[in-house]
Amino acid sequence: MVNALVGRKAIVAKLGMDAHWRGAIVVANALRDAGMEVVYLGHALPHEIVAAMLQEDAILLGLSSLSGNHMTECPPVLAGLRKAGIEDVAVVLGGAIPAQDEPALRKAGIAAVFGTGTSLKVTIERIGELVGEAELKRQRQHT
Repeated sequence: MVNALVGRKAIVAKLGMDAHWRGAIVVANALRDAGMEVVYLGHALPHEIVAAMLQEDAILLGLSSLSGNHMTECPPVLAGLRKAGIEDVAVVLGGAIPAQDEPALRKAGIAAVFGTGTSLKVTIERIGELVGEAELKRQRQHT
């Protein structure tokens, strides 16, 4: 499903003031290499991320957290997306995410969690599947 990425748009952002940047940049570059147009926000607050999603009409939102702020920063982003009517996108989270937090994150709307050490191949393949699903959802909503 990596072909689902070609020509699609993604936004990658680090949640809040998370000082770790390498993983987000590596994934942003891998998405670009897979054919996506990538808008890298760097540090961003929930309202900034939602505004960027509205402006860019991206099909993928990649969030990064290595500072343990994912349980406080992800819900406002997801709520903001819903409030803005953005429900036909794939939202993924990468970083140091404890396994016990994953069920609550998925229930809130995170489609996939990629922990530290997840291979880029696995990450890009799964994102390709999720983008394909989001694209089908988007097409159904517009017909």
